Amino acid sequence: MAERSTAAVDVADNSGDDPLTAKAGKATTDGAAQADDTAEMSAEDMGSEREKSELSSIKTPEVHSGHKLADRYRLEECVTRLDGFSSWRAVDEKLRRAVGVHILPADHPRARSVLAAARSSALLGDPRFVQVLDAVEDSDIVYVVHEWLPDATELSALLNAGPMEAHDAYQMVSQLSQAMAAAHREGLAHLRLTPNAVLRSSTGQYRIRGLAVNAALRGISTDRPQRTDTEAIGALLYAALTQRWPYETDAYGLSGLPKGVGIIPPDQVRAGVHRGLAELAMRALVNDGATASRQEQPCATPDELAKAVGEMPRIRPPETVFAPLPEYQRTTYQQGTYSRPGTRPGAAPAQQAPVPPAPLESRTGKALKWTVAALLIAALGLGSWQIADKLLDKDKGTPQTPGNSQDTGEKQDDKPKAPVELKIKDAKEFAPDGTPQDADSVDNTFDDDSSSFWRTKYYIDGPDLEPTVKKGLGIVYDLGDAKDISTASIALRYGGPHTTVSLYAVDSMSPDGPVESMQKIATVQTDSKVAQLTMKKPGHSRYVLMWITAMPYSGQDGPSGEGHKQAITDVTFKG
Repeated sequence: MAERSTAAVDVADNSGDDPLTAKAGKATTDGAAQADDTAEMSAEDMGSEREKSELSSIKTPEVHSGHKLADRYRLEECVTRLDGFSSWRAVDEKLRRAVGVHILPADHPRARSVLAAARSSALLGDPRFVQVLDAVEDSDIVYVVHEWLPDATELSALLNAGPMEAHDAYQMVSQLSQAMAAAHREGLAHLRLTPNAVLRSSTGQYRIRGLAVNAALRGISTDRPQRTDTEAIGALLYAALTQRWPYETDAYGLSGLPKGVGIIPPDQVRAGVHRGLAELAMRALVNDGATASRQEQPCATPDELAKAVGEMPRIRPPETVFAPLPEYQRTTYQQGTYSRPGTRPGAAPAQQAPVPPAPLESRTGKALKWTVAALLIAALGLGSWQIADKLLDKDKGTPQTPGNSQDTGEKQDDKPKAPVELKIKDAKEFAPDGTPQDADSVDNTFDDDSSSFWRTKYYIDGPDLEPTVKKGLGIVYDLGDAKDISTASIALRYGGPHTTVSLYAVDSMSPDGPVESMQKIATVQTDSKVAQLTMKKPGHSRYVLMWITAMPYSGQDGPSGEGHKQAITDVTFKG
């Protein structure tokens, strides 16, 4: 059996059964479920005996509920307090929103590494991670401010309720592997990717919290960060399929596997497990002692795992089952009353309502009735005479011919046809200056998955790009063959002043020459999250260049990560 990674070994310290675990109490707001992964930090998590002796000489900063940091962040409720470290739910009074705050003494042995990890995480700016909003060293303390998601649910709570459906597990492993692959491309690792570190929003999107920071708080490091995070994702997928933790130790409210049997395939633990997902979990865990079935190649990095997920047949969500309609109760009409057949046994027969006698007609009523009848007959006669007169006039006039201007018949061929969606065959990022933005993610812009996207980098000047720095950012789309393009829709992740998008008809996937010399077929400037483009006359081309020259300000509060950026989620063409 291969040596376990940090993620596997560290699980015993987070079962929630350690008597040294320090929890300051459960939060009482809607966001309590996402209190923090640090709520399960034990005394062992805070370091070796040497570190503990150093901590004993450190003066713990005096912070309490109601205390303000930077005259802005008001501490509300303590989630964790242990050996100088504390984690809080707080309120950002400037932006009037809930936030989370980690606080350490400035002379804590891990303060510097936590501060560096937080600032590195903030630079990523990926919405699939819970964002670090601020990281500050203020005289005697160091504190890190992060997002607080009141509508999110921890993955541990979802797993305790039961195993996931195959579609939900597929969505989870797909989103987590893609997010961690993007983080590792930027040189960032998690190393503590547990069920408590994964949140699912009310819209079904998964968010990862504690990127780099959770490991720094615990002093965790490894020379195999990609392998550690890949095995952690495999363990989460295993738990989602079986509701069992894939190691011998019970953890996160889940029972572990029987001792001495190793990591057995998920379909041997629980019946009805999706075969493809079970093999995927074993391929991610194979580095930690699992045996992959069918001699499949192990996945050693999040990027390899994301590609393996993409090669699987897409798992459709289960069809919605509607409750059957109640049986229709036929009713019958009997002498002015409604009754239902088949009365309850022993019930008295329904009483029939008495029918009132018909009133006697008076002379006035009879006269009125005959007057109305006469008026109706006269009106019918007048109408018939007018219709006949019109027909006679038509017979005297010029006979109608198919080419006569009075012909009201419409030809079906003259009606405009409704535009149809044009299938995108391929796409490639266009970077004439040789510095692409996110070349590996262009397929995310037309994969029918609104949670995946292609992103740009941060730019300080804006919203219009400075031509001396960057003339524009774009992607070339291949429609298979030359098509007439009438409209286009481009879904954006960030709204606000303002995004400028133009479309050009180009001759290949790698067009030559400056963009200004290409045939522009549409352009739009928008503040919303959807750019709608309509061609004045349909553009006829096989290749279409989407070119962005202005982006909104989408940076986070804090000393880093500020700038203008944009991300594209879904692109459709119609013609």
